[in-house]
Amino acid sequence: MFQAAAKTLSAASTASVSRGLSSSFRYYCEKTLRVSEALSGAELGTDVKVQGWVRSVRPQKTNLFLHVNDGSSLQSLQVVAGSELNDPLLTFGSAVEVTGILKKSPHQKQPIELEAEKIHVVGKCNPLDFPFKIKERHDLEYIRQFPHLRCRTNAFSSLLRIRSEATTAIHSYFKENGFVQIHTPIITSNDCEGAGELFQVEPSGPDHDEDQNFFSVPAFLTVSGQLHLEVMSGAFSRVYTFGPTFRAENSQSRRHLAEFYMVEAEVSFTQSLEDLTKVMEDMFRSATEHVLAHCAEDVDLFHKHVTPGHRGTVEAMTKRRFPVITYSEAIDILNGSSQKFVFPTNWGCDLQTEHEKYLVKHCGNTPVFVTDYPYDLKPFYARDNLDRPKHTAAAVDLLVPGVGELCGGSLREERLDLLSARLEAVGLEDTYSWYLDLRRFGSVPHGGFGLGFERFLQCILGVDNIKDVVPFPRFSHSCPL
Repeated sequence: MFQAAAKTLSAASTASVSRGLSSSFRYYCEKTLRVSEALSGAELGTDVKVQGWVRSVRPQKTNLFLHVNDGSSLQSLQVVAGSELNDPLLTFGSAVEVTGILKKSPHQKQPIELEAEKIHVVGKCNPLDFPFKIKERHDLEYIRQFPHLRCRTNAFSSLLRIRSEATTAIHSYFKENGFVQIHTPIITSNDCEGAGELFQVEPSGPDHDEDQNFFSVPAFLTVSGQLHLEVMSGAFSRVYTFGPTFRAENSQSRRHLAEFYMVEAEVSFTQSLEDLTKVMEDMFRSATEHVLAHCAEDVDLFHKHVTPGHRGTVEAMTKRRFPVITYSEAIDILNGSSQKFVFPTNWGCDLQTEHEKYLVKHCGNTPVFVTDYPYDLKPFYARDNLDRPKHTAAAVDLLVPGVGELCGGSLREERLDLLSARLEAVGLEDTYSWYLDLRRFGSVPHGGFGLGFERFLQCILGVDNIKDVVPFPRFSHSCPL
């Protein structure tokens, strides 16, 4: 009797569970797709859910048409629904969840569409207050005013996808070429560039003693990871780092940021600038080709609407070998020009942006390496060429169209006596005693370089203002977020 009751109860429970599963089965079987996945057509004929933001709304008498984008692609997904699903909250900029069946569209311009069965407005948006207007193409200068909202625009969402893919491309290049990634510190006591443009780091709060350093010595936000990479190059023949760097430059120009990303690499067992220029050129070409192949639509948006005609310049950069000239040859080219420069062009002067851009054009509007700079222009670690009467260092810059300097590097001074003498001359021998130790214990000839990541993006996209290629620009007198 008890067994029969148990079986009856079990059957009832099973039936109840089955009915529950049946009523909710459709809900659990809905697959959430990104817009890019939906547009690929891989899930045609299936129940799916798409989440994103409305880019356009077109209500008709019997139908409702939406375009929904979730940032996974430049192209939006068309949603077709009956007019009964229209909602006054369905506006340009609103966030939605749409469930329905993915189908082929009868229209050639939109091969895939979502036939909606349910539209849920997750977040409303008042289109009158929203600073971006439907069917208007806002220029980069306008959207720069809204750093917290500009990722909602086509241009800036494309930029962020390109930036993400370029990051992947650079890491892939180094991995495929045997480099070990090093996470160099953001807080450091070193001034690698020697220019004194540093942000000092101190604790805040009532318990902090202003007369005492938290780290026992003055500490700063890093301007470069190079010196820490040199430490690692005593144990690894190829190392790199990719991270934020900081410069306290009081500038609001189109070229400067207080916070930006640097790609830096160090190569051991080399006595040739050619070894460094090969890595620079190969990395530039590899990353550029990767971005062009994997972000074709996004890059095309810039080349068509932001910098028309720039595509040809970029493609030419990937096909030509980069010419090499010395600093002395560069000065001769500048002095032989009919162009009037604002800054002097005498031997020993630092090349300015106007000089760099002219040299690029002179060499065929293609990237060009400039080598062997005056010794006194370079930091203490640059290798002395021991040449006279024009005293130079084994240093190199890569100049590119539209930007000027993209990369800067040098062979490092591995000779202990020369390095010690130079540090002593500037009163830094005690500060950099650890750096001298690197030359005392198993030192090898080595060299390295740094590449400004934002400038790389400017170069391949043709963007004039560096603040338009970084998610949240930081510069003097402006830190809105």
